[in-house]
Amino acid sequence: MRRVRVLVRGRVQGVFFRAETQARAESLGVAGSARNLPDGSFEAVFEGEPELVDSLVEWCRRGPAGAEVESVEVSSEEPTGERGFAVS
Repeated sequence: MRRVRVLVRGRVQGVFFRAETQARAESLGVAGSARNLPDGSFEAVFEGEPELVDSLVEWCRRGPAGAEVESVEVSSEEPTGERGFAVS
């Protein structure tokens, strides 16, 4: 299992980044969460099989239609056994 925290900056709010991230994560069986941050950035946590987590991280580098991703920071964390995917 792999767990990462992803911070995405750019035009990433108001373009359905959270909803599309949740749909993709759930379809892959990846747990975690997604939220918009007050500074206009987007943060997600993904936990699951390494190749599935990596595919979500790669998708975050593009984002949904309408997004303009300027930068993506990825940091590894210890897996916690998280289940499900939450959006706030």
